[in-house]
Amino acid sequence: MISVELALRLRTAGLEWSPASGDRFVIPDRGMDTEIFVVSQLTVDVHDAPTGRLLRFNGTTEWALDSVEQEAVVWLPWEGQLRDALGPRFRRLEPLGDGFAVVIGGPDGEQRHIDVDAERAYARALLTTLHS
Repeated sequence: MISVELALRLRTAGLEWSPASGDRFVIPDRGMDTEIFVVSQLTVDVHDAPTGRLLRFNGTTEWALDSVEQEAVVWLPWEGQLRDALGPRFRRLEPLGDGFAVVIGGPDGEQRHIDVDAERAYARALLTTLHS
């Protein structure tokens, strides 16, 4: 799984998120930085309110949290979402001894982005495409 720091870098670089069932996110800076939430029609659903998109918590009677604005959460995209965001630039995922390399095509040929986790390698590759 990608780190919150890496997810924040993706958001800052311009990766847009339209919340969908199965998406993971965290709520930073509220004492819940390590709690991973998943959008689900049974627990967390997306509601378009006049003030913006809300992630609503259903059936969480033990919490004092009914909803949170989308801008207040950090999306943790999974491998397939990151690969899709790379689009036609994605060439391949290569296993390495202690990690993975994501190979993307660019104007100067292929680039390899390496990390210990496949999702993190995809995120690092995507960061370079969002900056270009």
